[in-house]
Amino acid sequence: MTMNRFLSALIVTSAGMALSSCGNASTGENGPSANTPSASSAPVSGAADETVGPFAVQNMGTFEEPWAADFVPGTHYLVITEKAGSLAAVDTRTGQRMEITGAPRVDYGGQGGLGDVAFLQSEADDEIGTRTIYLSWAEAGDGDTRGAVVGRGQLVCQANADCAVEDLNVIWRQTPKVTGRGHYSHRIAFSPDQQYLFVASGDRQKQTPAQDTSNTLGTVVRLNLDGSAAAGNPLADRGSPSDQIWSWGHRNILGLQFDSAGRLWDLEHGPAGGDELNLVQRGNNYGWPVRSEGDNYNGTPIPDHSPDDGFTKPAIEWTPVIAPGDFLFYSGDMFADWRGDALIANLKEQNIVRVDMDGTTATEAARYEFGERLREIVQGPDGALYVLEDGKNGRLRKLTPAG
Repeated sequence: MTMNRFLSALIVTSAGMALSSCGNASTGENGPSANTPSASSAPVSGAADETVGPFAVQNMGTFEEPWAADFVPGTHYLVITEKAGSLAAVDTRTGQRMEITGAPRVDYGGQGGLGDVAFLQSEADDEIGTRTIYLSWAEAGDGDTRGAVVGRGQLVCQANADCAVEDLNVIWRQTPKVTGRGHYSHRIAFSPDQQYLFVASGDRQKQTPAQDTSNTLGTVVRLNLDGSAAAGNPLADRGSPSDQIWSWGHRNILGLQFDSAGRLWDLEHGPAGGDELNLVQRGNNYGWPVRSEGDNYNGTPIPDHSPDDGFTKPAIEWTPVIAPGDFLFYSGDMFADWRGDALIANLKEQNIVRVDMDGTTATEAARYEFGERLREIVQGPDGALYVLEDGKNGRLRKLTPAG
């Protein structure tokens, strides 16, 4: 099937839905959004709608509580998750939108719902065809419990141009399921060799389990692509689920990325202060909730990191918090001077923070103000940046160099 046939058969009109976000806005993690519908799914002209700092900005449609996005490898199609449990995609060359059927049933509420989406770059092809797709979401358990899961399936576009997620099966579950609707994390990253699946597993606002390696709350897990525990994990001799754990002592990870040198990093929400960018290494303990550069929301102090505390320290931290939505390491040509830098889309601060990376040394370099909560940032195949605003009618915005 050619890309042109795929496009002509899948152009649809986006429909608005009145779904509100829940949560504590003071944390920045899931607060309200004041977005208004200012873009549609109509084709874009190619001209910038406005300039924001160094960026020429094009609006490319609106989405209902978008949470994550990833490009179908080898194409210009950006697949977007909507928190209440829908999937859509945008042809970033034209702005045309399509719906994708087959999304899983999710436990929607608070910070829970449909989460991350990820594809294997080893399956890159200029035909849309069929790809392995990984999704994460919040799943209900017994009683008033729930937890994050990761599923693997196929994104299939048949000859008649219908697209759906098929054969989606849960391959990993956060253990245990607990009460509450916060701190799922459930970000997905693949190792550069495409052999391993890393999943961020939040502390679910329970705090102390992050120091208990008999569960997977407050951890990063390292799995085979089928969701089984990977050989060589630091607690492999302790049985399941400890054998899944790569690192622990984490709070609420909303970014998980490899840099160009193959190092894994996470971007983590602190409490009242202490958002962190961490180099994630095998068997390391990152200190939560024993150590943090922030304090509890009720004002009670948490000891700051100290050189002799035995915990791994963040590469950089933010107090006051920026409340990140996600981040990337830039590798394109459009913003060539930023290659290797971390670009962070922020919820509370409503900006993009650029962090200069010199090996494992991180220094904040600039902030670019957008005036809207930013949930997601991804790099396109041409080096353009794409950000998704948080909440109702969250806009997809394409960023290219101004001027």
